[in-house]
Amino acid sequence: MVILETERLIMRHFESDDIEALFALYQDPDVRRYFPEGTLTREETREELEWHQHGHPNYPELGLWATARKDTGHFIGRCGLLPWHIDDVDEVEIAYLIDKSLWGQGFATEAAQGILDYARLTLGLTRLVCLINTENTASIRVAEKIGMVFEKEGEDEMGPFHLYVIES
Repeated sequence: MVILETERLIMRHFESDDIEALFALYQDPDVRRYFPEGTLTREETREELEWHQHGHPNYPELGLWATARKDTGHFIGRCGLLPWHIDDVDEVEIAYLIDKSLWGQGFATEAAQGILDYARLTLGLTRLVCLINTENTASIRVAEKIGMVFEKEGEDEMGPFHLYVIES
C-alpha cells in the first residue's frame, strides 16, 4: 500500500519480496556507517522487515516504508517516521536511508521533504525531529535543506547525536 508520493519517489508498506533489496542496503558498510550496530545479517534484516510490515504497536500511522523510484519501481531505501522518547518528551523523527549509488542526487532531501509534508498535512504533526550522528554531515545537510535547525546535542544508548527540529 502506498503511503505517499513525491515527484520521483513512492513510499509504501514493506512487502516480503523487499528482503533482498533491504539486505543489500543493510549489508553495505558505507550506508550503515553511522548506525552503532553496523551492518545487519540476513536474519537481522528479515526480523526488521517483519517489524516494519506490522508497524509500531502504539503508533500504527508511523513507521519506516520501502522507498522506490517512480520511473523504475526500483527499491532505493527505507524512509519514514519513527516515534522516540527524548528527555521525557515524545517526539517523531523523520528518517531517511538511501542506497549509496544515488547519494548526491537529491533523493534523501526529496524523501525527507515528502515525509515532512505528509506528517504535517495528513497526520497533523507540528513538531518533527531528526536524531543525527554528530559526524554525519550529509544527513545534517538534508535536515537543514528541509528547514530543520539544530536544537541540542544529546546522547542515548546508541551514542551521541545532534537533535534537529522543525516546528510549525
